Amino acid sequence: MAKIKIYSTPTCPYCKTAKDFLKEKKIEFEAIDVSSDEKGLEEMKKKSGQLGVPVIDIDGEIIVGFEKEKLSKMLKIE
Repeated sequence: MAKIKIYSTPTCPYCKTAKDFLKEKKIEFEAIDVSSDEKGLEEMKKKSGQLGVPVIDIDGEIIVGFEKEKLSKMLKIE
């Protein structure tokens, strides 16, 4: 099983969509709220070079934004 982290904020609609998608597919992930977790924010910036959310880390591979097709392909789900 892949280790997944989603860096997000509570007000981001794309973050909610990404998390809902993974929940619907019964895929476990760690959610990191970068609006309140300074360490998480720094980690996200270091990994992605981005300030925009969501940033999804799948075993070290980074997806910036919610790209359903790319996410599905990486996780081998339909």
